[in-house]
Amino acid sequence: MGNGIYAARKLESDRKTMRWSHPKFIRRMSGSKMKADPLGGAPMGRGIVLEKVGIEAKQPNSAIRKAVRIQLIKNGRQVTAFAPGDGAIGFIDEHDEVLVDRIGGRQGRSMGDIPGVRFKVIAVNNVSLQELVRGRKEKPVR
Repeated sequence: MGNGIYAARKLESDRKTMRWSHPKFIRRMSGSKMKADPLGGAPMGRGIVLEKVGIEAKQPNSAIRKAVRIQLIKNGRQVTAFAPGDGAIGFIDEHDEVLVDRIGGRQGRSMGDIPGVRFKVIAVNNVSLQELVRGRKEKPVR
């Protein structure tokens, strides 16, 4: 690297061009992360339950994790959301409005032994799912 009297301009222009060889920089600048995100950068999203699904846990675990397929209200995209808690799936019915949150896996991916699931249900018809599971609140009749 030269460090002569007018070297700064060359170093600056080289840095600008070389940054594009880093995949993370390209992804950040092109905005493809936002385009690929079903929630569009929002921390949570509302959706309508389409169906209940059971997802098999990855090896070495053997279980059927209860989840729901939902259609997001803001953009119509369909995502799968995990229903955390013992018997939580019983409080979720088809056509219910649910609030989903990111599940918290690394780099925005799925967590633990649930393959391909990036979201979790946190509320059903504006009532906390955790409160329903604990029996502190009852689900409103629509």
